[in-house]
Amino acid sequence: MPSEFTRESSLNNYLLIVFDSCRYDSFTAARPRHMKKLGRVERRWSYASWTAPSHFNLLTGLLPHSSPKRVWASEYYKADFLKFNERLGGTGIDFGTLGPALYLPPFLQRIGYATHARVSLPVLNEHTILNTGFDSYRLMPAHNDFAAILQEVRFREDKPSFYLLNVGETHYPYALAGEPPDRWPKISGVHGVFKRWNAKTPAIRMFNPAKMAELRERQIEAVRFLDGAIERLLDTVPRNTYITITSDHGELFGEDGYFGHGPIQHPKVLEVPLVEGKIR
Repeated sequence: MPSEFTRESSLNNYLLIVFDSCRYDSFTAARPRHMKKLGRVERRWSYASWTAPSHFNLLTGLLPHSSPKRVWASEYYKADFLKFNERLGGTGIDFGTLGPALYLPPFLQRIGYATHARVSLPVLNEHTILNTGFDSYRLMPAHNDFAAILQEVRFREDKPSFYLLNVGETHYPYALAGEPPDRWPKISGVHGVFKRWNAKTPAIRMFNPAKMAELRERQIEAVRFLDGAIERLLDTVPRNTYITITSDHGELFGEDGYFGHGPIQHPKVLEVPLVEGKIR
């Protein structure tokens, strides 16, 4: 039988913030000061190497894992679900609690949350299967405007709120809001792929190491920029708010002859940051 969830007092608001494509070493190279106020930055591993399946996994309640040694996988899953007791501010949450859907948003609705998602990447749009159990779910007009996302985050007094926020500044082309598109980097066969979905993909020329270094530096700079936005968020959210910041997957910048993420198994595609904590 499913376990019974019990409130300890008032439930926490919960924000799950996903820096799309942000690899762990880009995050740490940015030396974010404000995000570290939430807790220690951990090196974690994504369950998937592409945006859509990774977000589905996040919404099952399984965040990027720590890849421990000499443990039963089932025991690790159990501990991962139990962490939601701290995140939400209650007791009794485990794998069984999320049944029968095994999906976090409808469970949160069931225990009294308002549930919302604001996403930046088109593959997560509101017509996908991810949009289950949300009171509101919106694909933002721009893929790289976290400030606009934060303007839509509002908290109610009569019930706690859950927000999934998918952040696109750390995704290719690593552009910040207001940067003219003609200044965005362009990689043959990558830029504008959705506009040419049915067209023949041009052959990608050999990677230029200088270009790859530039792209990684742009992702690092995006994390620095987002750290400033997180500072403003920390100053405005209610005190009973728990925030998790992580990534859906990493990125390759020319390592072993590959750029991007998805159909390849490589440590840098799966290595992601995770930092979390409660506003007190």
